[in-house]
Amino acid sequence: MSNIDIISNPIEMEVFTNRLLSITEDMNNTLVRSSFSTNIKERKDCSVALFDARGRLVAQGTQIPLHLGSLNGAMAAVLAQFGTAAIKDGDAFISNDPYMAGGSHLPDINIVTPVFHHGKLVFFAANVGHHSDVGGAVPGSIAGGLRTVFEEGIRIPVVRIAREGKTDDDMLRLICGNTRDPEERMLDLKVQVATNNRGSEAVKGLLSQMGVERALTAVEDVIRYTRARLVRRISELKAGSYSFVNVMDDDGLGGSEPVEIHVKVTVGNGRLAFDFTGSGIQARGAMNLPVSALNACVYYSVKALLDPELAANAGLFDPLDITAPAGTIVNPLAPAAVGARSLTAQKVAGAIFGAFRGVLPESRIMASGNDVCPAIVFSGRLERRAGDFVYLETVAGGAGARADLDGMDGVHVHMTNSSNLPIEALENEYPLQVDEYAFVPESGGIGRMRGGMAIARQISSLADGIVFSARSDNHTAGRSIGVLGGGDGRQSRLQRFAIDGTAETLSSKTANIALKRGESVRLETSGAGGFGIPSERTAKALARDLADGFMGESAARAAYGPLVDLALAQLNSPAK
Repeated sequence: MSNIDIISNPIEMEVFTNRLLSITEDMNNTLVRSSFSTNIKERKDCSVALFDARGRLVAQGTQIPLHLGSLNGAMAAVLAQFGTAAIKDGDAFISNDPYMAGGSHLPDINIVTPVFHHGKLVFFAANVGHHSDVGGAVPGSIAGGLRTVFEEGIRIPVVRIAREGKTDDDMLRLICGNTRDPEERMLDLKVQVATNNRGSEAVKGLLSQMGVERALTAVEDVIRYTRARLVRRISELKAGSYSFVNVMDDDGLGGSEPVEIHVKVTVGNGRLAFDFTGSGIQARGAMNLPVSALNACVYYSVKALLDPELAANAGLFDPLDITAPAGTIVNPLAPAAVGARSLTAQKVAGAIFGAFRGVLPESRIMASGNDVCPAIVFSGRLERRAGDFVYLETVAGGAGARADLDGMDGVHVHMTNSSNLPIEALENEYPLQVDEYAFVPESGGIGRMRGGMAIARQISSLADGIVFSARSDNHTAGRSIGVLGGGDGRQSRLQRFAIDGTAETLSSKTANIALKRGESVRLETSGAGGFGIPSERTAKALARDLADGFMGESAARAAYGPLVDLALAQLNSPAK
C-alpha cells in the first residue's frame, strides 16, 4: 500500500499542511517581533505549535527542537489536569514545571490556548518562551551546581492565566514578582498570550473556510501520512541493534567522574527502539534531563537522520519506543535540578547520531559536532528602571564533518537553534563590551573533511558588581569525536581576565562570580570532529584553510605533512 492510498485527499492534505505551517510561522514571527526581552526578540529562543483537541501535535514551528518536549508536556498536562469538559472558550493555561506539568526546565514557560469553533473545542494553540530569569538562587535561574528544582526559580503547575478572554493580572503579578525583572517578564508573558490568540483566530478562519469535518479529516491524513512515511524509512534500514556512548565532563558539581550517556538503537519490524539503560545515575547538579525533553531529542534525531522533510506531528512519534530507567540522568526523579538540561540533551542527540553510524551508509553519517549548548549569563542593576537585567547567551561551536563536506563553523547543533545577540544590541542594552567574537583557529578536527570551528566570545564588564555565571561542557572528559580516521575537535575553555590581563581558568559550571569594572571573561567553545584520513584532504581545501587563517603553517604540517607544500604552491601560483 502506498502512502497516497492511505489518505483520503492528498492534494487537500498538502494544502492544509502548508496552511497550518503558515499559521505557526505567523505566530512565531508575532512572538519574536512583539517581545520585550532580548532573549526572545533578538535570540529567538521560543517556539510555537498547534495541537488537535485530543492533544496530538499537528504542526510545530521550526525554531528550537528541544522545545517540542515542553510543548508536548504542557499540552498533556493541560488535558490531564482539566479534561476537555472543563476547558472553556477564552481560557489560556500557563505552566513550566518539569515534574508537575511536563516541562523541561523552569525558564521555558508554556502558554496553551484552546481554539473553539461554533462552541466546539477543535484545536489548541501553544507557545513556549525561554525567559532570561524566573528567580531562584542564581541570575538566569540556571547553574550546574544547583541541587534541587526548588533552587531554580518559581515552579508553575498548569493553571489558568486567562478566563473568558481576560488575562488574570493577579496571577501574572504573582509569577513576575518572583523574578529579577518583573516588568520584562510581565510584558513577554502578555505577548505569549496574545500570540496564541492570533494563532487561534487564524485557525478559526481556516475552519470557516474548510469546514470542521474536512479539517479534521485532513488532520488524520497528515498524521497517518507522516507515520507511514517514517515506517517506510525505517523499513529501509538493516535490522539489528547499534550502540554508542557519549561522555560529559561531570554531573554539574565538578570533581565527579565523567558521566556517560548510553543509547542502544534497535531496528526491526518497522519500528525503532531507543534504550538509554546504562546512562549515568541521576546527577547531583542541574544536568538532569526530564523525560519530556529526552523524547524531543529522539524525535529530532530520527527526523534529522532519516527524513529531514518529514512533518513534525504526532505521526512521527508512533513508530518509536523509548526506554529510560527512572533515577538516571535522562529520567530524573523529583526534585532533582534540571536547569542545565540542554547540555545533556545535546549529548543525547550526539549519542543517537553516533549509534546511527552503524545503521546508515558512509555517505550519510557525520562526525560529532560540539554537542554542547554552552551558555554565559551576566546580571546587574538596571539603570533606567527597577529590577536587575539578566543577559543570557548560548554560544555556538563547530558542526561535525561529513563524507563530502567540511563541518559548518560556529553554528548551533542538534537541539538548540537560537540566534546570537548582535554586538550592537548587547552593548546598547547592558553595561558590557564585546572584546572579541571570532572563530578559534585550529579548533576543528583534521581529516579528509575538517570539523567545524569553535567560537571565542570575550566580554568585559563596564561596571563593578556584574555577576557572571556559565554552564558548558567538553572542557575535560567530553570531546567531539572524529570518524573514519578524522581527528577530534578541540575542547572548550573558560577564562577570567583580571584588569592587568592575568588569566584564570574557570570551571565549566561556574556561578555567581562578581566582576569588577574592566575584568572580562572568555569562552572558547569546542570544535567538531573531522571525517576521513587527513592525507586524503585536497591541496585546494587545505590552501583555503591556510589563506583564511583557519590553520597556521606549523599546525598544518603536523597534521597534513607534505600536502602543505602543495597547498602553499597553489596559494603562491600566478593563477591564484
